[in-house]
Amino acid sequence: MLDVKSISSGYKDAQILHGVSLVVPEGKIVGLLGRNGMGKTTLIRSIMQVTPPNVISGSATWRGKELMGMPTDEVAMLGVGLVPQGRRLFPSLTVQEHLDIVPKRAPDAGHVDWTPERIYELFPRLGERKRHRGNQLSGGERQMLAIARALRLNPSLLLMDEPTEGLAPVMVQHVERAVLELKRDGITTLLVEQNLHSALTVTDEVYILETGQVVHHCSTQELVNDSATLHRYLGV
Repeated sequence: MLDVKSISSGYKDAQILHGVSLVVPEGKIVGLLGRNGMGKTTLIRSIMQVTPPNVISGSATWRGKELMGMPTDEVAMLGVGLVPQGRRLFPSLTVQEHLDIVPKRAPDAGHVDWTPERIYELFPRLGERKRHRGNQLSGGERQMLAIARALRLNPSLLLMDEPTEGLAPVMVQHVERAVLELKRDGITTLLVEQNLHSALTVTDEVYILETGQVVHHCSTQELVNDSATLHRYLGV
């Protein structure tokens, strides 16, 4: 279980998060929703211990281990994989080289070992493009590679920040299918998503952030049926 308690963080003199708390149960996909600028990416970066932002106070534990104050690479080796906003690929490295440079972590007992071969089964398009460099890939292929790179770590928890951003509808569907397949393989996911339809398609429950605070938490189905909350916080 990912247990976030009262995290406050920000950039230089600007505090963005104000005591954010949430729980991501094992094996579930939890959505983090909200308009632009509400602190969603800041929370993901705070949990992963990527700086900036600077965490002012609070706690984030994964399977009982405290992440706050831990170097980012050590957070990753606890099984926390990051799919960052904007993909952050190396333009000069091939698809295969992106997968080869990731430090290996043994998979959890009973879980899939995300070898390149297994990844190419999940994303056949990457197998066809494995000798292509990062700057030769389409937007959808780059997003597949960003997810694949995180999977090479053999994560038990994925933090996914806007994985469908800027993608054509057919590629959005590819990403949604991949996220659900990862859930079937037992990977827990915290998903930041601006595409509301996509978020409601794959998540089990959702939290909504507004001005750096959690203002709503419910099951995904409850949110689907709650037009007032959708309109108030998400403008739907």
